[in-house]
Amino acid sequence: MASRKFVGRSFSNLIARGLKTFRKPRMPNTAAISDQYVQDGPYAWFRLAISILLSTLGGAGMWAVVIVLPAVQAEFGIDRAGASLPYTATMLGFAAGNYILGRFVDRFGIVPPVIASAFSLSAGFALAAIAPGVWLFSLAQGVLIGLGTAATFGPLIADISHWFLKRRGFAVACAACGNYLAGVLWPSLIQWSLATTSWRETYLLIAIICLVTMIPLALILRRPPPETALSEAANGTSFGSHSIGLSPKALQALLILAGLGCCVAMSMPQVHIVAYCVDLGFGVAPGADMIALMTGAGIISRLASGFIADKIGGVKTLLIGSVLQCTALFLYIPFNSLASLYLVSLIFGLSQGGIVPSYAIIVREYLPAREAGQRVGLVIMSTILGMALGGWLSGLIYDLTGSYQAAFLNGIAWNFLNMGIMVFILFSGRMRPKSAQPEQVRI
Repeated sequence: MASRKFVGRSFSNLIARGLKTFRKPRMPNTAAISDQYVQDGPYAWFRLAISILLSTLGGAGMWAVVIVLPAVQAEFGIDRAGASLPYTATMLGFAAGNYILGRFVDRFGIVPPVIASAFSLSAGFALAAIAPGVWLFSLAQGVLIGLGTAATFGPLIADISHWFLKRRGFAVACAACGNYLAGVLWPSLIQWSLATTSWRETYLLIAIICLVTMIPLALILRRPPPETALSEAANGTSFGSHSIGLSPKALQALLILAGLGCCVAMSMPQVHIVAYCVDLGFGVAPGADMIALMTGAGIISRLASGFIADKIGGVKTLLIGSVLQCTALFLYIPFNSLASLYLVSLIFGLSQGGIVPSYAIIVREYLPAREAGQRVGLVIMSTILGMALGGWLSGLIYDLTGSYQAAFLNGIAWNFLNMGIMVFILFSGRMRPKSAQPEQVRI
């Protein structure tokens, strides 16, 4: 009798489960779509395209001040050091914004920070356009434009990382290319505007463009990240860091120090190549061409490094880029003819472009996914501060020695610090993503 009841209950449960499955809609809504399908799926690639466009538009804050610098200097009647103050303020705001807005992304998603970025950029450019002096102009650049630009770099990179699993490295690299694409688009647009109007009217035009274009694009990104993407590192990432005897805080600290080191080295050619060419008697134009060459090669480098990172991981990819960057810095010392400088600048661009996005990939591989915004922002902030510190250090060393040779050696020393940290992380234990170590997951 008991056996019959048991069979009857089992049969009833089986029918109930079948009916429950049958009642599910054949075309599930957005919330019901499997995360496995969403990640790396068509919507993820569409979202990546929107993110690249937003990053390119928001990148105006990084390039506009550089292009209008001579006009601003002439109108305000200040020296070159005073005219450089707005750029320094922009970089500081950009650095702080990557961390501050990254925390907001972790709590509220990407849409509110990007909308705030659109208003901040628009207000910043408008305020700078009516500034009567360099101090208000610098304040607008640092607080409003710098912070606004930050939302379209580190926070966007952190957000897009949740939407990819198999192609995460490539997607992160593509999102990071928006900053370089901005360097191609905005200088040309600003130069065209300056030929017909003043720099103040040009700034007002940029304010309108940012406000009108960025808000609608931000609203397209309202869909929240897949829940599994936010929790994929919660139960197993700690095993990755414990396997090398490091807590997440220790690993984060090492990445911050590594970011500082690599970008102090990276800043030497990028900030001083024009002055270096002038010292060698080649003039300003070749140096400007070399910067454009570095930027173009950097886009190729970022895309290639993302593809490589999907194959071998972020740590190894970053180490390869750092070694190649160090090699290029060494080549700048003995080879100083015009042709060789073009070639070395090309090598430098192809080596350094993928370094910064690799940090975001490492963060996503080994640290909690729900904290990706602030953790990626912290590392990005350290790289920006490294660029600022490196540019100043190289100038100081030049003033003390009368040559850029020692400045290149200083960059190489900082580059060795970066490589040492990456080697330590790589060989201190099994540093593979949780997805590659399913046996470590504990439920």
